[in-house]
Amino acid sequence: MIWGFIMAKDKKVEQITDMDVDFAQWFTDVVVKAELIDYSGIKGFYIMRPYGYSIWENIQSVLDRKFKELGHENVSMPVLIPESLLQKEKDHVEGFAPEVAWVTYGGSEKLPERLCVRPTSETLFCDHWQHVVHSWRDLPKLYNQWCSVLRWEKTTRPFLRGREFLWQEGHTLHRTAEEAKAETEQMLEVYADLCINYLAMPVVRGRKTDKEKFAGAEATYTVECMMHDKKALQSGTSHYFGDGFARAFDIQFTDKDNTLKYPFQTSWGVSTRIIGGIIMTHGDNSGLVLPPKIAPVQVVVIPVATHKEGVLEAAQKLTDELKAAGIRVKLDDSDQSPGWKYAQHEMRGVPLRLELGPRDIEAGVCVAAKRTGGDKITLSLDNVAESVKSLLDQVHNELYEKAERNLRENTFDAHSVEEARELAEKGGFVRMMWCGDEACEIKMKEQAGVTSRCIPFEQEHIGDVCPVCGKPAKHMVVWGIAY
Repeated sequence: MIWGFIMAKDKKVEQITDMDVDFAQWFTDVVVKAELIDYSGIKGFYIMRPYGYSIWENIQSVLDRKFKELGHENVSMPVLIPESLLQKEKDHVEGFAPEVAWVTYGGSEKLPERLCVRPTSETLFCDHWQHVVHSWRDLPKLYNQWCSVLRWEKTTRPFLRGREFLWQEGHTLHRTAEEAKAETEQMLEVYADLCINYLAMPVVRGRKTDKEKFAGAEATYTVECMMHDKKALQSGTSHYFGDGFARAFDIQFTDKDNTLKYPFQTSWGVSTRIIGGIIMTHGDNSGLVLPPKIAPVQVVVIPVATHKEGVLEAAQKLTDELKAAGIRVKLDDSDQSPGWKYAQHEMRGVPLRLELGPRDIEAGVCVAAKRTGGDKITLSLDNVAESVKSLLDQVHNELYEKAERNLRENTFDAHSVEEARELAEKGGFVRMMWCGDEACEIKMKEQAGVTSRCIPFEQEHIGDVCPVCGKPAKHMVVWGIAY
């Protein structure tokens, strides 16, 4: 029980389960009571309400701008994939087969061939490129698609494991392997930048093991984030396919030397799962905490003693000034009590609250309260927009520092499987050397209860041998329990 009952005209701010008592229930309480999602009549299919969707729109706006700056173009592919098309790349189809939903009837007639509801769109892009790529002059193809996909997950949770979810999927085709590899690494950095500089989420960059890489990829790169409960969330991935898909789909082009060659392919994606990551990284026992750069409402203005002459007018003037400065601001002039409004907007994660009453107006100030806590701050109404922007930057920095501290203080080194198991039971990331053998990776899951999150780009030598088998170690791996 968090707030007790804050009453106003027979209404109360709904209570949220204590996150340290039941983190899963806390998460569910937040996404429902902050009005991010609602449950539909079909398991695993969620309704994203306006407040939740606007968070996605703000993330989408950041990424779409960055993609276009790098030369990518948006396209739209069909939602259905013929079974024969999906079967063309063996590893790819095997990787997705358990999650595929099939359409077998069109109206009342049985279809001559099953159609898959897209779980991802590599095969669709390849089929298209086979028709339009003929010369080296046609390359590169730098495409991105904003869409929904469907994967028939057995265990579902809002944002984290929905059967249908929104995402962007980038697909590119290149003349050389070097260009494709550079694209793969570049787009991973775009995701790292999104997490760090917009979502206030520190990341571990690295390469997935062969066991954990994307179906059909030669290499998968990832940014891994640590949640409040010390579990891992894969927050963005970028895949290098080599020319495997091009060969399977017979995509060839005439190169500068007048010979036929196969192009090299990548794909990369971020989904609405990242909203779950924001919630679980920054949320607290008062509810949602949103990073200012993607918050639908960055500032809420709450007039106090609205029955007093001039209060509402002054609050509207303050709101208009902030809006003119490019700040996303809401004036809450509803008939609820100020205390109810404070709790409600805290629960919805608004980064900054401004209070304005008769005495404040007389003194030419307003009072600011950051969602990250601390003493209230008095701001002059002269040049208030610049002061507000500075406070929003402070909120971002405080959120990042708190999350970075959680990551740093809960990352441990292990030198035996038993030590890794004991550390994992407490929660956090475990760094341990590894020989590169998949059998040892499987044993880590069986004996320590963890999966490999990535082989970090920033390698440290913390031992000479693999603690699982005793053979010479090749890599330091980050292990953890993941969503």
